[in-house]
Amino acid sequence: MQNAGMAALGLDWRYLACSVRPEELGAAIEGARAMRFLGLNLTVPHKLLAVAMVDALDESARMWGAVNTIRFEAQDDRGEWRPLGDFQDVPTGPVRAHGFNTDADAISRSLREDLALEPTEARVLLLGAGGAGRTAALKLASEGTAALYLVNRTESKAADLAREISERFPKQSVSVGYPLSGPVDLVLNATSLGLGTNDGMPFDPDRFDLRRAAAVYDMIYRPSETPLLRAARAAGCRVANGLGMLLYQGARALELWSGQKAPTGVMRRALELNVYGFDSYARSGKLEP
Repeated sequence: MQNAGMAALGLDWRYLACSVRPEELGAAIEGARAMRFLGLNLTVPHKLLAVAMVDALDESARMWGAVNTIRFEAQDDRGEWRPLGDFQDVPTGPVRAHGFNTDADAISRSLREDLALEPTEARVLLLGAGGAGRTAALKLASEGTAALYLVNRTESKAADLAREISERFPKQSVSVGYPLSGPVDLVLNATSLGLGTNDGMPFDPDRFDLRRAAAVYDMIYRPSETPLLRAARAAGCRVANGLGMLLYQGARALELWSGQKAPTGVMRRALELNVYGFDSYARSGKLEP
Protein backbone atom coordinates (compact mmCIF):
# COMPACT_ATOMS: atom_id res chain seq x y z
CA MET A 1 0.00 0.00 0.00
CA GLN A 2 2.61 2.54 1.06
CA ASN A 3 5.13 1.61 -1.63
CA ALA A 4 2.40 1.88 -4.28
CA GLY A 5 1.39 5.28 -2.93
CA MET A 6 4.97 6.53 -2.84
CA ALA A 7 5.59 5.36 -6.41
CA ALA A 8 2.42 7.10 -7.60
CA LEU A 9 3.64 10.35 -6.03
CA GLY A 10 7.04 9.99 -7.72
CA LEU A 11 8.88 9.61 -4.40
CA ASP A 12 12.12 7.63 -4.37
CA TRP A 13 11.24 6.18 -0.98
CA ARG A 14 10.79 2.64 0.34
CA TYR A 15 8.53 1.36 3.10
CA LEU A 16 9.90 -1.57 5.12
CA ALA A 17 8.25 -3.85 7.68
CA CYS A 18 10.35 -4.65 10.75
CA SER A 19 9.57 -6.82 13.76
CA VAL A 20 10.49 -5.07 17.02
CA ARG A 21 10.04 -6.38 20.55
CA PRO A 22 8.34 -3.96 22.97
CA GLU A 23 11.42 -3.75 25.18
CA GLU A 24 13.48 -2.66 22.14
CA LEU A 25 11.05 -0.05 20.78
CA GLY A 26 13.03 2.89 22.17
CA ALA A 27 16.22 1.62 20.57
CA ALA A 28 14.40 1.06 17.26
CA ILE A 29 13.08 4.65 17.24
CA GLU A 30 16.54 6.00 18.04
CA GLY A 31 18.07 3.86 15.30
CA ALA A 32 15.56 5.16 12.75
CA ARG A 33 16.32 8.71 13.88
CA ALA A 34 20.08 8.14 13.53
CA MET A 35 19.64 6.68 10.05
CA ARG A 36 17.46 9.63 9.06
CA PHE A 37 14.34 7.62 8.34
CA LEU A 38 11.52 9.90 7.20
CA GLY A 39 9.06 8.30 9.60
CA LEU A 40 7.59 5.19 11.13
CA ASN A 41 4.27 3.43 11.56
CA LEU A 42 3.67 1.55 14.79
CA THR A 43 1.18 -1.17 15.53
CA VAL A 44 0.19 -2.99 18.73
CA PRO A 45 1.61 -3.15 21.34
CA HIS A 46 3.82 -0.15 20.49
CA LYS A 47 1.20 2.60 20.14
CA LEU A 48 0.83 3.30 23.85
CA LEU A 49 4.51 2.83 24.65
CA ALA A 50 5.61 5.33 22.01
CA VAL A 51 3.73 8.22 23.64
CA ALA A 52 6.55 8.61 26.17
CA MET A 53 9.31 8.00 23.59
CA VAL A 54 8.75 10.83 21.11
CA ASP A 55 9.92 14.42 21.43
CA ALA A 56 6.65 16.07 20.44
CA LEU A 57 3.01 14.97 20.36
CA ASP A 58 0.50 16.17 17.81
CA GLU A 59 -2.95 17.05 19.13
CA SER A 60 -4.23 13.79 17.61
CA ALA A 61 -1.82 11.73 19.72
CA ARG A 62 -2.63 13.70 22.86
CA MET A 63 -6.36 13.37 22.21
CA TRP A 64 -6.36 9.59 21.79
CA GLY A 65 -3.40 8.75 24.00
CA ALA A 66 -1.62 6.65 21.38
CA VAL A 67 0.99 7.08 18.63
CA ASN A 68 0.74 5.04 15.44
CA THR A 69 2.75 7.40 13.19
CA ILE A 70 6.08 9.10 13.79
CA ARG A 71 7.45 11.83 11.55
CA PHE A 72 11.12 12.72 11.88
CA GLU A 73 11.81 16.45 11.57
CA ALA A 74 14.78 18.82 11.44
CA GLN A 75 15.10 22.59 11.81
CA ASP A 76 15.39 24.78 8.73
CA ASP A 77 17.44 28.00 8.44
CA ARG A 78 14.76 29.88 10.40
CA GLY A 79 14.77 27.36 13.21
CA GLU A 80 11.38 25.89 12.30
CA TRP A 81 10.82 22.14 12.52
CA ARG A 82 10.03 20.59 9.13
CA PRO A 83 9.60 16.98 7.92
CA LEU A 84 12.85 15.37 6.77
CA GLY A 85 11.19 14.75 3.41
CA ASP A 86 11.21 18.51 2.81
CA PHE A 87 15.01 18.72 2.82
CA GLN A 88 17.00 18.26 -0.38
CA ASP A 89 20.11 17.20 1.54
CA VAL A 90 20.21 14.98 4.61
CA PRO A 91 20.17 17.28 7.68
CA THR A 92 23.19 17.04 9.96
CA GLY A 93 21.68 18.83 12.95
CA PRO A 94 19.26 17.60 15.62
CA VAL A 95 16.32 15.45 14.51
CA ARG A 96 13.15 15.13 16.54
CA ALA A 97 10.48 12.43 16.56
CA HIS A 98 6.97 13.89 16.23
CA GLY A 99 4.14 11.52 17.19
CA PHE A 100 0.71 11.44 15.53
CA ASN A 101 -2.40 9.26 15.64
CA THR A 102 -4.11 8.57 12.32
CA ASP A 103 -6.30 5.69 13.53
CA ALA A 104 -9.21 7.67 14.96
CA ASP A 105 -9.92 9.75 11.88
CA ALA A 106 -9.56 6.62 9.73
CA ILE A 107 -12.39 4.95 11.65
CA SER A 108 -14.90 7.73 11.06
CA ARG A 109 -13.78 8.24 7.45
CA SER A 110 -14.22 4.55 6.67
CA LEU A 111 -17.69 4.54 8.22
CA ARG A 112 -18.67 7.49 6.06
CA GLU A 113 -17.10 6.31 2.82
CA ASP A 114 -17.50 2.52 3.05
CA LEU A 115 -20.88 2.37 4.78
CA ALA A 116 -22.38 5.77 3.88
CA LEU A 117 -22.98 6.18 7.61
CA GLU A 118 -22.73 9.51 9.40
CA PRO A 119 -21.40 8.78 12.92
CA THR A 120 -22.88 11.97 14.31
CA GLU A 121 -26.18 11.20 16.03
CA ALA A 122 -25.93 7.45 15.29
CA ARG A 123 -26.84 4.79 17.86
CA VAL A 124 -23.81 2.50 18.06
CA LEU A 125 -23.27 -0.90 19.66
CA LEU A 126 -19.51 -1.26 20.10
CA LEU A 127 -18.10 -4.73 20.68
CA GLY A 128 -14.72 -4.65 22.42
CA ALA A 129 -13.21 -2.08 24.79
CA GLY A 130 -9.51 -2.76 24.16
CA GLY A 131 -7.07 -0.58 22.22
CA ALA A 132 -8.98 -0.36 18.93
CA GLY A 133 -12.36 -0.30 20.67
CA ARG A 134 -11.27 2.45 23.04
CA THR A 135 -10.05 4.63 20.16
CA ALA A 136 -13.26 4.03 18.23
CA ALA A 137 -15.44 4.81 21.24
CA LEU A 138 -13.61 8.02 22.05
CA LYS A 139 -13.69 9.16 18.43
CA LEU A 140 -17.43 8.48 18.14
CA ALA A 141 -18.04 10.30 21.43
CA SER A 142 -16.04 13.29 20.21
CA GLU A 143 -18.30 13.50 17.16
CA GLY A 144 -21.44 13.47 19.28
CA THR A 145 -22.97 10.14 18.40
CA ALA A 146 -26.50 9.73 19.76
CA ALA A 147 -25.77 6.75 22.02
CA LEU A 148 -22.92 4.36 22.70
CA TYR A 149 -23.50 0.86 24.04
CA LEU A 150 -20.28 -0.83 25.16
CA VAL A 151 -19.99 -4.60 25.32
CA ASN A 152 -16.79 -6.38 26.37
CA ARG A 153 -15.95 -9.88 27.54
CA THR A 154 -14.63 -8.37 30.78
CA GLU A 155 -17.42 -6.02 31.79
CA SER A 156 -15.23 -3.98 34.14
CA LYS A 157 -13.10 -2.89 31.17
CA ALA A 158 -16.21 -1.59 29.39
CA ALA A 159 -17.22 0.20 32.60
CA ASP A 160 -13.80 1.86 32.83
CA LEU A 161 -14.13 3.06 29.24
CA ALA A 162 -17.64 4.34 29.88
CA ARG A 163 -16.33 6.37 32.84
CA GLU A 164 -13.53 7.82 30.71
CA ILE A 165 -16.02 8.83 28.02
CA SER A 166 -18.32 10.44 30.58
CA GLU A 167 -15.43 12.43 32.04
CA ARG A 168 -14.06 13.59 28.69
CA PHE A 169 -17.37 14.04 26.86
CA PRO A 170 -20.02 14.78 29.52
CA LYS A 171 -22.83 15.22 26.98
CA GLN A 172 -22.29 11.79 25.43
CA SER A 173 -24.89 9.12 26.21
CA VAL A 174 -22.92 5.97 27.06
CA SER A 175 -23.87 2.74 28.81
CA VAL A 176 -22.46 -0.72 29.40
CA GLY A 177 -24.36 -3.62 27.85
CA TYR A 178 -26.71 -4.23 24.96
CA PRO A 179 -29.50 -1.77 24.10
CA LEU A 180 -32.68 -3.10 25.64
CA SER A 181 -34.96 -2.10 22.80
CA GLY A 182 -35.16 -0.30 19.48
CA PRO A 183 -32.90 -0.31 16.44
CA VAL A 184 -29.25 0.68 16.25
CA ASP A 185 -27.59 2.41 13.33
CA LEU A 186 -24.30 0.54 13.65
CA VAL A 187 -22.74 -2.54 15.21
CA LEU A 188 -18.96 -2.08 15.29
CA ASN A 189 -16.75 -5.07 16.05
CA ALA A 190 -13.40 -4.14 17.60
CA THR A 191 -12.65 -7.61 18.98
CA SER A 192 -10.43 -10.28 17.42
CA LEU A 193 -13.32 -12.75 17.10
CA GLY A 194 -13.53 -13.55 13.41
CA LEU A 195 -9.82 -13.89 12.74
CA GLY A 196 -9.99 -17.65 13.33
CA THR A 197 -11.92 -20.01 11.08
CA ASN A 198 -13.73 -21.53 14.06
CA ASP A 199 -14.45 -18.29 15.91
CA GLY A 200 -17.95 -17.63 17.13
CA MET A 201 -19.86 -14.37 17.05
CA PRO A 202 -18.42 -11.37 18.94
CA PHE A 203 -21.85 -10.74 20.51
CA ASP A 204 -24.47 -12.80 22.33
CA PRO A 205 -27.26 -13.71 19.85
CA ASP A 206 -29.58 -14.34 22.79
CA ARG A 207 -29.24 -10.70 23.84
CA PHE A 208 -29.08 -8.93 20.49
CA ASP A 209 -30.63 -9.63 17.08
CA LEU A 210 -28.71 -8.38 14.05
CA ARG A 211 -32.02 -7.55 12.39
CA ARG A 212 -32.11 -4.56 14.75
CA ALA A 213 -28.98 -3.12 13.09
CA ALA A 214 -28.93 -0.99 9.96
CA ALA A 215 -25.19 -1.51 9.37
CA VAL A 216 -22.35 -3.67 10.66
CA TYR A 217 -18.66 -2.79 10.51
CA ASP A 218 -15.98 -5.36 11.36
CA MET A 219 -12.48 -3.98 11.92
CA ILE A 220 -11.10 -7.34 10.79
CA TYR A 221 -10.17 -7.28 7.10
CA ARG A 222 -8.69 -10.76 6.69
CA PRO A 223 -10.76 -12.82 6.02
CA SER A 224 -12.72 -10.35 3.92
CA GLU A 225 -16.02 -11.73 5.24
CA THR A 226 -16.09 -12.82 8.86
CA PRO A 227 -18.93 -14.90 10.34
CA LEU A 228 -20.30 -11.62 11.75
CA LEU A 229 -20.42 -9.94 8.35
CA ARG A 230 -21.91 -13.04 6.74
CA ALA A 231 -24.69 -13.12 9.32
CA ALA A 232 -25.21 -9.37 9.04
CA ARG A 233 -25.54 -9.56 5.26
CA ALA A 234 -28.11 -12.33 5.66
CA ALA A 235 -30.00 -10.12 8.14
CA GLY A 236 -30.21 -7.34 5.55
CA CYS A 237 -27.58 -5.04 7.05
CA ARG A 238 -25.16 -2.88 5.10
CA VAL A 239 -21.69 -4.30 5.79
CA ALA A 240 -18.03 -3.32 5.55
CA ASN A 241 -14.78 -4.76 6.84
CA GLY A 242 -11.72 -2.98 8.22
CA LEU A 243 -9.78 -2.60 4.98
CA GLY A 244 -10.95 1.00 4.67
CA MET A 245 -9.71 1.83 8.17
CA LEU A 246 -6.32 0.31 7.33
CA LEU A 247 -6.23 2.28 4.09
CA TYR A 248 -7.17 5.67 5.51
CA GLN A 249 -4.82 5.55 8.50
CA GLY A 250 -1.98 4.68 6.12
CA ALA A 251 -2.97 7.34 3.60
CA ARG A 252 -2.92 10.01 6.30
CA ALA A 253 0.51 8.83 7.45
CA LEU A 254 1.85 9.19 3.90
CA GLU A 255 0.44 12.72 3.76
CA LEU A 256 2.20 13.60 7.02
CA TRP A 257 5.54 12.36 5.70
CA SER A 258 5.28 13.74 2.17
CA GLY A 259 3.12 16.85 2.43
CA GLN A 260 1.17 15.60 -0.59
CA LYS A 261 -2.36 14.26 -0.98
CA ALA A 262 -2.29 10.47 -0.78
CA PRO A 263 -3.43 8.53 -3.91
CA THR A 264 -6.01 6.47 -2.01
CA GLY A 265 -7.32 4.72 -5.12
CA VAL A 266 -3.85 3.39 -5.97
CA MET A 267 -3.26 2.42 -2.35
CA ARG A 268 -6.60 0.60 -2.09
CA ARG A 269 -5.86 -1.37 -5.23
CA ALA A 270 -2.48 -2.39 -3.84
CA LEU A 271 -4.11 -3.49 -0.58
CA GLU A 272 -6.78 -5.54 -2.32
CA LEU A 273 -4.28 -7.25 -4.59
CA ASN A 274 -1.99 -8.07 -1.67
CA VAL A 275 -4.64 -9.10 0.85
CA TYR A 276 -7.35 -10.60 -1.36
CA GLY A 277 -5.74 -11.16 -4.74
CA PHE A 278 -8.23 -9.02 -6.69
CA ASP A 279 -8.77 -5.43 -7.80
CA SER A 280 -12.31 -4.14 -7.22
CA TYR A 281 -11.64 -1.05 -9.34
CA ALA A 282 -10.67 -3.19 -12.32
CA ARG A 283 -13.82 -5.25 -11.83
CA SER A 284 -16.06 -2.21 -11.61
CA GLY A 285 -14.38 -0.27 -14.39
CA LYS A 286 -13.73 2.71 -12.09
CA LEU A 287 -10.66 4.82 -12.74
CA GLU A 288 -9.72 6.49 -9.47
CA PRO A 289 -6.35 8.08 -8.67
